[in-house]
Amino acid sequence: MNRPAHAAAGGSSRAAPGRPWGLWAWEFWGFVSKEAQACLFAGLFFAAVFCVPRAGWWGLPRYDLLLLIALLIQAGMVLSGRESRDELKAIGLFHLLGFALEVFKTSAAVQSWSYPDFAYTKLFGVPLFAGFMYAAVGSYIIQAWRLLQLRVIHHPPYWMAGLMALAIYLNFFTQHVWGDVRWYLAAGAMGLYARSQILFRPQQRELSMPLWLGLVLVAFFIWLAENLGTFFGLWSYPHQLGAWARVHMSKWSSWSLLVLISFTLVVQLKHIRERVQVPD
Repeated sequence: MNRPAHAAAGGSSRAAPGRPWGLWAWEFWGFVSKEAQACLFAGLFFAAVFCVPRAGWWGLPRYDLLLLIALLIQAGMVLSGRESRDELKAIGLFHLLGFALEVFKTSAAVQSWSYPDFAYTKLFGVPLFAGFMYAAVGSYIIQAWRLLQLRVIHHPPYWMAGLMALAIYLNFFTQHVWGDVRWYLAAGAMGLYARSQILFRPQQRELSMPLWLGLVLVAFFIWLAENLGTFFGLWSYPHQLGAWARVHMSKWSSWSLLVLISFTLVVQLKHIRERVQVPD
C-alpha cells in the first residue's frame, strides 16, 4: 500500500500518535477495525453457521434457520441505517445473480457442488439462504466504501467495465459447454484495470493500493470462509463427499472474478459513482 502524493490530512477527530511507528500502528488499527465493521453481515452469518447444529433447532432444519437468521440480519442492517434502501436493492441483485448461479452449478447436468441436507426452503435443490452468501460480498463492499471513505481513480469507462463483468458472469455458465476461458478474461480484466487505484482512509492518512490487489485479497478471505463452510458441512464439493478436504485453490480465482462482478455492480450506485474517477 502506498500513500498518494496528493493525500490530505484529516478525516479523524482524534489525534494520532506522534512517532512514525505509532502513526502506522494507528492507521493499521483503523483499517482492521473498520474492515471488521464492514464484515458485519458476513461475520454474523458465519457465526450462525458455527452455532446452529446440523440437526437444526426446534424441529426446523439448519438451512431454514440460516435463511431466517440471514433475513433478520439484513432487516437489522436496513432498520439501523447501516444500509439504505437503494443499497438493499443492489444487494438483492447480488442475491438473485448468486442464486441463479447456484441453481445451475448444483443441477444434475453440472454437479459442481451440492447441498446435502433437507430443507423446506429449497428451490431447485438450492436452499434460499445460499444467495445471501453472495449478497454478503456486496454488503461488505458497500460498508467498506462508506467506512474507509473509498475512492477509485483511473477507473475504466463504465460500459467497458460492464461488458467485462457480464462476460465473466456468463463464463461461469458457458464453461461447461464451450470451455473455461476465465484466464483470458482475467488477463483482460488485469489490462482493463491496470491503472486503477483504490484510495482509502483508515484514520487520518489516505492510502492506496492497486484495485486488482484489493479484489484478490477479498477473494482470498472468501476462499478461507468457503473452507470453513464446507468443513461444517454447509455444502460439499465432489472431492469432499467421502471426507473433508481443502477447497481447491482454483476457487480463489473464481471468487476473484466474482468479487470483480460485485464491485462493478456496487460502482453503479449513485452515491458511490461520485467517488469514482473515470478518465476522459
